[in-house]
Amino acid sequence: MEKLATCLWFDGKAEEAAKFYTSVFDDSFIGTVTYYGEGSMGASGTVMTVIFNLAGQEFMALNGGPQYKLTPAISLMVYCRDQVEVDHYWERLSEGGEKSVCGWLTDRFGVSWQVIPTILGKLLGDADSRKVQNVTRAMLQMTKLDIAVLQAAYDQA
Repeated sequence: MEKLATCLWFDGKAEEAAKFYTSVFDDSFIGTVTYYGEGSMGASGTVMTVIFNLAGQEFMALNGGPQYKLTPAISLMVYCRDQVEVDHYWERLSEGGEKSVCGWLTDRFGVSWQVIPTILGKLLGDADSRKVQNVTRAMLQMTKLDIAVLQAAYDQA
């Protein structure tokens, strides 16, 4: 068992969400599914939790009810090595959801994601403030991040 895992709160959609997420990420699987019993807070026989793994990271999806909603205050970050990966995760995770700015999106279950190329850290961490400003300006104009445009902005400084 890992020391840290993420629990995502849903209102009746935990199993559907876990199945969707494991279809998006390679090397992912659903583990244990638990069900509410008689006299518990959920309807007997309905899914209570789903333990699933996305590319080596453990998550729990909990059908906890309507009292809490997910917000962009917490997001899951997907680091992508190239534009093909950025495009894949951006398109799949945003299906039925809402695309935002700077690589952020909210999926159809309300979970916020950041789809980030790994090179972005290098570009934004450069000691040359002009390069960082150029990359930042370019990024602020984007929804899905475009590595070629970010790299061009970096190279122009």
